[in-house]
Amino acid sequence: MSAAPNRRLVAVVLLVPTVVALVLWAFAWPAARMAPRDLPVGVAGSAPAADQLQRQLEQRDGAFEIHRYESETAARAAIEDRAVYGAVVATPKGPELLTASAAGPVVAQLLNEAVTASAPAGTAVPVTDVVAAPAADPRGSVLGASILPLAIAGMAAGSAVTLLRLRGGHAASALIGVAALVGVVATALTDSWLGVITGGWWSEVGALGLTVLAVGAPVAGLAALIGPAGIGLGALLMVLVGNPFSGVTSAPELLPRPVGTIGQWLPPGAGGSLLRSVAFFDGHAAGGAVLTLALWAALGLTAVIIGGRRRAPAPDAPETAPERRPALAG
Repeated sequence: MSAAPNRRLVAVVLLVPTVVALVLWAFAWPAARMAPRDLPVGVAGSAPAADQLQRQLEQRDGAFEIHRYESETAARAAIEDRAVYGAVVATPKGPELLTASAAGPVVAQLLNEAVTASAPAGTAVPVTDVVAAPAADPRGSVLGASILPLAIAGMAAGSAVTLLRLRGGHAASALIGVAALVGVVATALTDSWLGVITGGWWSEVGALGLTVLAVGAPVAGLAALIGPAGIGLGALLMVLVGNPFSGVTSAPELLPRPVGTIGQWLPPGAGGSLLRSVAFFDGHAAGGAVLTLALWAALGLTAVIIGGRRRAPAPDAPETAPERRPALAG
């Protein structure tokens, strides 16, 4: 038995468990270490009651980033602007909690538990959901599950233009066309049919389409520059890292550091934040996500154009049979 098959056998035996371990690490580790880390939360009301509420939240070292507001009205406005996930309001009757389940049902539940635990024994803490998740998706399950299909759609678009050997402007046009159509189809399904997102229809089309383009263009760009291996590199970055690091099912501030930050720099995380902003918060706090997605899309399309300018390898010329010369008469 030659050495080459033995090396390939060992490589397969070692490679598959390594890939499985990597996938489990990427998906399971952030979920297993979920906890608030500088989660933006408001405290509203006048001293000394508001000061006491702030001290109680600060006892959980590093869990919350406290923002102070003069009144309940100001705290509500901050929640609607996505400046904070919720707020505790000091009132003459005791603390009241303002949440936004549309910003993340997991965060709303966590705030409810934290404020209730710090309240005096037997005290009921009234809860007001300022920006509620839609009745068709109260747990945010559909929005949380929407990012992986968008990433897969982008991967499919980037792979398709590579395998079909579309180059330069043709490849860029195909990527933009796919992203636009996916945005329309996905919005029709999630908004018009299922009713799980409830923002401006065309804003949602733009958010979904831009997310697909921000995934597909870099994949195609990498493939145009380094060959088919770029598809695998794109899948590693966008799906294996980008999806579990996105924080869309919970919140970036609940993921271990620096996972939550890295996730927001990648298209799946930025796309999830943008979709949540346009679907439930009238586009508030969408600027950073739009910039991130636009940069990924622009870099990817630029790579596609640059790669397309390289001369495609010419097909091998068919071999011609040697010319036969008539035999000389002897």
